[in-house]
Amino acid sequence: MIVLDPTDERTPAHRVAIPRPSTLDGARVGLLDISKARGDVLLDRLEALLAARGVAVRRYAKPTFAKPLPPDLRREIAAECDVVISALAD
Repeated sequence: MIVLDPTDERTPAHRVAIPRPSTLDGARVGLLDISKARGDVLLDRLEALLAARGVAVRRYAKPTFAKPLPPDLRREIAAECDVVISALAD
């Protein structure tokens, strides 16, 4: 049996996670909806909770969950946000 990896990473890139902030005070938080069903429900609730704590929130959405995030949207999010929360749900 052959199992194919849809990412086509024959040699996966080595990635190092950046440190998480100790607080969201003063942070610009991006909420990314990957466009799966009901992901917006979770993000709506997160936005309300964050806004109640005075956290600046920006919303973004992928055109479709079936494809990678478009490069222009990735650059926009990186320029405008300190932290990003990506949500998916079914």
